[in-house]
Amino acid sequence: MRLLKLVPDDTNVRFLRWRVPFYIISLLLMAASWAMVATNGLNLGVDFVGGQMIRATFTQDAEAPVGELRDEIGGLGYGAPIIQRFGEPNEVSIRMRLPESSEGAAAAKDLADQMARQITSSMQENHPGVRIDGVDSVSGKVSSELFETGMLALLAAMVMIAIYIWIRFEWQFGVGALFALVHDVSLTLGLFAVTGMEFDLNIVAAILAIIGYSLNDTIVVYDRIRENLKKYRKMPMAELLDLSVNETLSRTVVTSLTTLVVLVALMIIGPAMTFGFATAIAFGIFVGTYSSIYMAAPILIWLKVKSDSFVPKESETDRQERLARGEG
Repeated sequence: MRLLKLVPDDTNVRFLRWRVPFYIISLLLMAASWAMVATNGLNLGVDFVGGQMIRATFTQDAEAPVGELRDEIGGLGYGAPIIQRFGEPNEVSIRMRLPESSEGAAAAKDLADQMARQITSSMQENHPGVRIDGVDSVSGKVSSELFETGMLALLAAMVMIAIYIWIRFEWQFGVGALFALVHDVSLTLGLFAVTGMEFDLNIVAAILAIIGYSLNDTIVVYDRIRENLKKYRKMPMAELLDLSVNETLSRTVVTSLTTLVVLVALMIIGPAMTFGFATAIAFGIFVGTYSSIYMAAPILIWLKVKSDSFVPKESETDRQERLARGEG
């Protein structure tokens, strides 16, 4: 019995035929993404702008009533809380943004204290037996340093990946992989700038996962390109790249679709706190698959990679010896 295949073995899509218009579209989208980040900014979460964390244990419950807490605290008018279970099922951490105040640091601190008192009072009133284990404040300065560190981590990851590709293949491949990663990260940041979804440490982790996924996809394509460069030394470069992409297309489609199914399910039926994380990775998988085909591969042509680029050049001495042996 023949199994159904998502991508037939004889698939021959001419991807490189549309490389110029797709590159123009991608460059415009990258520029638009950075323009949106510069104008709209990112909706930074508590991790990056400072806030308060309240730790509590529900001694009379087997599990903390996270849904009820989210509604109760959200109704106090201080914004949506970030509530997570940690440790035992009846232990939670509640993170809130620090209230904004135009009257100086002292007024902001008073507002933060007032917010913490109201939240803890509401919890104690609605949930008898709750124990407040601690109220901690994170300053905006510390949080901004955390944001800078997170961005540097993303930049360092991309640079090190490019160096790795350079060492494993050739410098043109390293440039192509780095450009594809910049494309993926740029569009993901643009998504968060446009939608206003909260950007916190979970999203930084998601972007690092996107970098890893996109890199893996790009390496698979590049590995096949390198193999075909050795096999088809007279084949035109665009045709060779199309062949390589088509040969890896089945693996790419199956991997992307199976991962997206899980992420879409998590976005639809998962808890609200994981929505941004799942959305970032789902979007990143889509653009990462696209960039492996339309960014990482075509750039090799513009970087002057040819089907015989990495064939060892024959020296004049070797040529004379070959002619002397009558090998033509």
